[in-house]
Amino acid sequence: MGACLLITLPLELVYKAHVYGRPRRLLRVLLWPVLLFTIWDVLAIQAGIWSFNERYVTGWRLPFDLPVEELAFFFVIPICAILGYEAVRRTLER
Repeated sequence: MGACLLITLPLELVYKAHVYGRPRRLLRVLLWPVLLFTIWDVLAIQAGIWSFNERYVTGWRLPFDLPVEELAFFFVIPICAILGYEAVRRTLER
């Protein structure tokens, strides 16, 4: 996930996407998907439908046994997607 952020960071700078430059807007955009998928994951974990291989997580757990990496994923991947979208949109506008 760190690599994903690092690779897409130049899109913010080169295309002036203003994704990081408007943190309140970004958080408003991410709020509902993060909340929805976190609840979904917690329910699936509690029901025994979903689990995580301990080999690939740090072991740091949030309430309801949710790995911290899972919550980070719900922020990082959409941010990278938004940066990609903004870069393409700005390119097409030219």
